[in-house]
Amino acid sequence: MRVNVARVFEDADYVKVRNMCDNNQGWREVYYKKMVTIYTQSVPGSSFQMIKAVAKFPDVSPSVAYDVLHDSAYRARWDRHMAAQRYIGMINPNNDIGYYALTGIPPVRARDFVMQRSWLDTGNEKLICSHSVCHQDYPPMKGYIRGTALLCAYLVRPYDREGCQITYLSHSDPKGKLPTWLVNRLTRVVAPKVVKRLHKACLAYPEWKKRNQPSLKPWIYAEQQVDFPRVDLAKCQPQDYEQEIIDESNAPPLKDDDEEDE
Repeated sequence: MRVNVARVFEDADYVKVRNMCDNNQGWREVYYKKMVTIYTQSVPGSSFQMIKAVAKFPDVSPSVAYDVLHDSAYRARWDRHMAAQRYIGMINPNNDIGYYALTGIPPVRARDFVMQRSWLDTGNEKLICSHSVCHQDYPPMKGYIRGTALLCAYLVRPYDREGCQITYLSHSDPKGKLPTWLVNRLTRVVAPKVVKRLHKACLAYPEWKKRNQPSLKPWIYAEQQVDFPRVDLAKCQPQDYEQEIIDESNAPPLKDDDEEDE
């Protein structure tokens, strides 16, 4: 698992991600409320901290949470930070590549990413792992700064009798100079709200899916991918993009009511 390297995820990669989810050594708890805990960890050689969120949903099954995290048609209904997404193609039945654009948190500019997504369902554990790659047909879009996702991952496990626990890892380099208040806002305000929206989305998903191609789940049924476009890995060679990086470190902080409450 290396940034800007597109290849099939191996067992050792999944083991590494699982260990990062389970090992709390070196993590600092920055938020706890009800069944949501947010941690941060400094990473040597990186100016940006890694974030870990652990959420327990006693009323959401692991399979429903896994489907919600995969279902791109449903994501636009609950992920307010996603501005655009495009499916580029599959590497194999458990690895694909897509384009994602995220809205900015005013006054910070929006970012976009090309991501490889890899997933593994062992029954008791379900893993979705993503990292940045390049694709020659998807350079940075106008109005966006191309960020680098070093690792984004979800680990879904059973919790209690019918619920699930979701561990989320995120370590990104959004490029440029960001204000110091933004990290605090991401961990203490934005991340908890995203978890809350995800919980609501999971509760509403079964009824929504009944009305929207209920049998279509290509992340489970590989035969449904037969007509999906294939990725030409020759187009995924690492690239250095020339882009204007604006110093946003002096951007004023948001007021508490500048972002819509849930």
